[in-house]
Amino acid sequence: MTNPATGAPAPAPRARGRGALIRARFARNRLALVGVGLVIALVLLAYAAPPFLHWSYHDNDFGSLDVGPGAQHWFGTTHSGQDLFALTLRGLQKSLVVGLVGGPLTTLIAAVVGASAGYFGGWTDRVLMWFLDLMLVIPAFLLLAVLSPAFQHGTWLFFVVLLAAFGWMITGRVVRSMTQTLREREYVLAARYMGVHPLVIIFRHILPNAASILIIDATVQVGAIVLGETSLSYFGFGIQAPDVSLGTLIAAGTPDANTSPWLFFFPAAFLVLIGVSVAFIGDGLRDAFDPTARGAKSGRRATTRPLPARHARKERAPHREPAAAAGPAAPTEEGLTS
Repeated sequence: MTNPATGAPAPAPRARGRGALIRARFARNRLALVGVGLVIALVLLAYAAPPFLHWSYHDNDFGSLDVGPGAQHWFGTTHSGQDLFALTLRGLQKSLVVGLVGGPLTTLIAAVVGASAGYFGGWTDRVLMWFLDLMLVIPAFLLLAVLSPAFQHGTWLFFVVLLAAFGWMITGRVVRSMTQTLREREYVLAARYMGVHPLVIIFRHILPNAASILIIDATVQVGAIVLGETSLSYFGFGIQAPDVSLGTLIAAGTPDANTSPWLFFFPAAFLVLIGVSVAFIGDGLRDAFDPTARGAKSGRRATTRPLPARHARKERAPHREPAAAAGPAAPTEEGLTS
């Protein structure tokens, strides 16, 4: 292929790397981009808006007790006169931190335990799998309900660690199975024969090749951790007063959902937004890392350009053999035998 301006051969197009292809596939997914936009908007709203509000989440407006949404209080007020919009943003801060810290932490535990069990094998594999099976049969919700009161007087980040400690087991089994396959690859065997430390092999050669499942799992775990914190806080085992989360606000507004619906529906709406946005991002990452997924295929077909009309006519025209040159006809087989 030549350059029409200079007549020199045009340079061959550069092949895109795997990261560029993943970003291109993700950018083609509109719902994934909507999810990213929603998460960014929620983070900005939760952390940038409170300093500009007239009411803080711990202020009481005793002249407006249990009033509906209006110009002075956008989401209404509680029975004690607290501004529900400020309370919701405060609860949104806690729920976002719980999800954005607890989700990746859960995936990290699963990656370390699963990769170690799959790579070392032997007694290490048996002990870690025994521990994993034990964690699977333990009722996590009841154990968290028993342990959470012991951490109420400390920092609430211990609660995030507890949530992450009971959500890694399924992903750990998947990573173990992938590691058992990856440890027989040539590059892993070469690193082992060169005397590279096993932990270096795990973190440099094995886990990067399982990055697709780990990234998708971390995204899914964000929503799961947020819902877990909301459930425990709803039953009084999570974040407690004077601090608030979306779970505590939903629990406080549930008895008044019929008489004062704003107390329940506004915090619940923000919880739904978190779950929907994280689900959109997770679907987009799955399609981006898996080219055989339905979303990736549909995006690739949508970007295919149709042929121009003149080229399409050429493609549809039947192929004709060129006419034979004039001259004596070649002898046939019948003529030779006659």
